[in-house]
Amino acid sequence: MTDNRNTALVIGASRTLGLGLATELLRRGWDVIGTVRGHRRTGLHELADAHPGRLTVESLEMTDPEQLTALRDRLAGTGNGNGNGRTLDLLFVNAAITRGDLPIGEVPTDMFTEVMVTNALSPMRAVETLGPLVAPAGTIGVMSSSQGSITLNTFGGQDLYRASKSALNQLMRCYAARDTAGDRTLLLLDPGWVRTELGGPGAELSVEESVPGVADTIERHRGKPGLHFVDHQGQVVPW
Repeated sequence: MTDNRNTALVIGASRTLGLGLATELLRRGWDVIGTVRGHRRTGLHELADAHPGRLTVESLEMTDPEQLTALRDRLAGTGNGNGNGRTLDLLFVNAAITRGDLPIGEVPTDMFTEVMVTNALSPMRAVETLGPLVAPAGTIGVMSSSQGSITLNTFGGQDLYRASKSALNQLMRCYAARDTAGDRTLLLLDPGWVRTELGGPGAELSVEESVPGVADTIERHRGKPGLHFVDHQGQVVPW
């Protein structure tokens, strides 16, 4: 890895939006560390083969706090004997699940817990654990959604998913209010309605149409401290 390239850590980069963002950042000259769940071969491994020395694949189950700590220690160089660690210019957490469109009164407790842990608690644990690796003027971003906006919720539906993204937004605001990030840029980023497993086949954007805008928005907000809730076109999303 060279010293003059920016370095990004993308959590959840094995497929769709996460893989697309890793690909786009590489195209723009970044070095990338991407995480996958488990040890099976994914599209990220194929991308790493095509970019030797510029893309590192790490295994991470984000919902496991011990794995988050272990990843932080590996990247920080803790215990490697030479003290050499990685400084990140961007930490971006891409993770979300949905379990169907049920009215909240019909959502089983275990389903509620699973979605909230995956979509809100675990991304924030990743931010809290890995944030110290980000350069003082770097960027910490999480993949949010306009469905997390209370203001824009005029039709209802997707109750649990909406609630999980609203919770994520609120927790990022708490993180910002504690001044934990210093002068770092904090982003809640809505990628638009994208044709993924989560977005469905009827969504208006392909991954290839969404991701360049996501990367543009990340780069455009570099050096702008504080919390920003924006979409893939750089437009402010109302809370």
